[in-house]
Amino acid sequence: MNNDQALANFCAFFNKLDNTCTEKLYEVYTEGVVFNDPLHHIEGRDALERYLATMYENVERGRFTYHSQQRQANQAFVTWTMEFVHPRLAGGKPIRVEGCSALTFEEDGRVSRARDYFDAGAMLYEHLPIMGRVIRWLKQRLS
Repeated sequence: MNNDQALANFCAFFNKLDNTCTEKLYEVYTEGVVFNDPLHHIEGRDALERYLATMYENVERGRFTYHSQQRQANQAFVTWTMEFVHPRLAGGKPIRVEGCSALTFEEDGRVSRARDYFDAGAMLYEHLPIMGRVIRWLKQRLS
């Protein structure tokens, strides 16, 4: 599979964020995938499935808007904006987070390494009642 199609398949897969998104992980990730984001280091598709299932368990709706996409051989980088609604974060209002994914594709078009870069505070911590106030205050003081 060429990387153009593999990258398009990856982006399409994550354009639907809900508690069913883990059902077909085998289509986009290898069994031994290594996944990193600011919150976790995960090895193996089964562990990634558990992580995503927990993460999206209460997401009411979510989607990615993809921006820049760069690739060279089996390496790709995609910038994105994730928008999601979680009833216990931000009072159930939509949360938008900018980020980037660095991906390594295998010959079969599936991802064997993925690293997501995003502001974990903007995604999670700023939207928690007590911690959010402290983080917003800190950011304001530092700017």
